Amino acid sequence: MATAIVTGGSKGLGLALSRALTQLGWHVVIDGRDPDALRRAAEELGELVVAVGGDVTDPAHRQALVDAARATGRLDLLVNNASTLGPLPMPALDSYPLDGWRDTFETDVVAPLALTQLSLDLLRAAEGRIVNVTSDAGVEGYEGWGGYGSAKAALEQLSRVLAAEHPEIGVYWVDPGDMRTEMHQDAFPGEDISDRPLPETSVPGLLALVLGDYPSGRYLAREIATVAS
Repeated sequence: MATAIVTGGSKGLGLALSRALTQLGWHVVIDGRDPDALRRAAEELGELVVAVGGDVTDPAHRQALVDAARATGRLDLLVNNASTLGPLPMPALDSYPLDGWRDTFETDVVAPLALTQLSLDLLRAAEGRIVNVTSDAGVEGYEGWGGYGSAKAALEQLSRVLAAEHPEIGVYWVDPGDMRTEMHQDAFPGEDISDRPLPETSVPGLLALVLGDYPSGRYLAREIATVAS
C-alpha cells in the first residue's frame, strides 16, 4: 500500500488531493495549522489518514511527518502544498516588510527543501515522486504578488535543480491554476471568487503525474489532465 505526505492537507487543494489518494487506497499523512480543520479532514478521510498538527516551518513537525510515513513502511509521494501569501493585504515591493519576506520564504521555499531532505532516502527506496505546488505568480509579474511570486520562483528553480540531481525519482513542479480556496480569497479580500474552479478540478492532473510515467518537469495541472484523458 502506497504512502504519501501532503502538507496543507486539511483544506483546499491538499484536502482534495488527499481525498482522491485515500479513495485509491493510499495511506496519507496530512498536516495543518488549524486544529479544527485538521480534525474535520481526518474524520472525513478515515482510517487511511494520519493527521499531524503543526507548522511546516517547525523542524520537529517536519520530522514528525516523515516519522509518521516511515511507520507505514514506505514513502511513495511527497507533496509540498502548504504555502503562505505573506503579509496581508499583499504589499508592493517598495514597502514590503522584510521580516514578512523572510517568513514567506521560510514557508514556501525553506520548508519544502527541508522536508525533501528528510524524505529522500524513503522516496528513493520506493522510486517515489515529489510534487511541489507552484503558481503562475512564480513566472509572471503581478502587482502586489512580489513576495509570494518570488518565493514560488525560487521553489521552481529548486525543483529544477533537484530533478537534475536526482533522476532516480520523479520531481514535478505543478501550477494548479486559480482555485476557489481560502488562500485565493485572502488574496482578493471582499471580491467574489465564486467563478474560480474548485480545487478538485486540479486533482486529475496531479494524479496523472503521480500515477503515470511523465518526466520530471513543470506542468499545468489542468493541461496534463486533458492530455492524460
